Amino acid sequence: MAINTISFAEKMTAEMDQAIVQKPVTGFLADNALRSKFIGAQTVLVPELEVSGLGNYDRDSGFVRGAVTVGSRPYTLTMDRGRSFQLDSEDHDEAGIAGLAGQVLGEFVRTQVVPEIDAYNLSRLASLAETKNQTVTGTPATQAFKMFIDAVGKVQNVIGYDEELVAFVDGKMWAAFQSSAELTRQIAVSDFRRGEVTVSVRSINSVAILPVPDSRMKTAFTFQDGMTSGEEAGGFAPAEGAKSIGMLVMPRRAASLVKKTEKIRVFEPDQNPAADAWKFDYRLYYDLLIRASFEKSIFAYLY
Repeated sequence: MAINTISFAEKMTAEMDQAIVQKPVTGFLADNALRSKFIGAQTVLVPELEVSGLGNYDRDSGFVRGAVTVGSRPYTLTMDRGRSFQLDSEDHDEAGIAGLAGQVLGEFVRTQVVPEIDAYNLSRLASLAETKNQTVTGTPATQAFKMFIDAVGKVQNVIGYDEELVAFVDGKMWAAFQSSAELTRQIAVSDFRRGEVTVSVRSINSVAILPVPDSRMKTAFTFQDGMTSGEEAGGFAPAEGAKSIGMLVMPRRAASLVKKTEKIRVFEPDQNPAADAWKFDYRLYYDLLIRASFEKSIFAYLY
């Protein structure tokens, strides 16, 4: 059963791109568009601006001259990931090969790509907070309210009170939130934008609370290459010595999920020299860019 491979690949790429924004808990970071420019294959230049503060105005000599520094900070993208799948030419259901391929790729993105993106993004953010000693402490079972207020206060003390904040919490902390009398009285439902979709999330004092599966809440992961012995299954696993992330509070626009490549290639059986099978290649080349001016406003509870 032949399909228009070009239009099918374009359609699937568009659907996967939408899923990358809407399905991961951290997918909204793709909304934080950066005015960036790629140089070469791996490096993106992000413009940064620094200006002098106010000085006294003198009625005789007038204004004190200030300085404006415009530069570009280079970031190197590190996550170049992909997989190839084959479906035998006879393996198609009533929906045809297009329907079966859509199911396979959809399940791949849902169960493999989405969790990995969250794991990578959250580990980057939490490891930065740990490195800079931007952490809060406490016992979630009895001090969840205090810990949340402490983290939010530390973020706002750095960045101000007009930034939209988000709080990622693991299962342990989310359970503590729900059992805390102080917090349950303040939990509300609010709108939260993810790409072109607005969803309802829990919030406390206008801070969006985003529960995350524990498997994605570690300070470091090993991202398996799919080739080395023991890593054939691919995917990711907590790195040795990694800490759990109980809570991470940050301004919504503190980081940006940048994708240089997200591509699906489709080969019909007659184009596949290795087997009488449809071949589907998926590649995602991305990274999380944390804005320098927001680095001091990311706080975490780690254990």
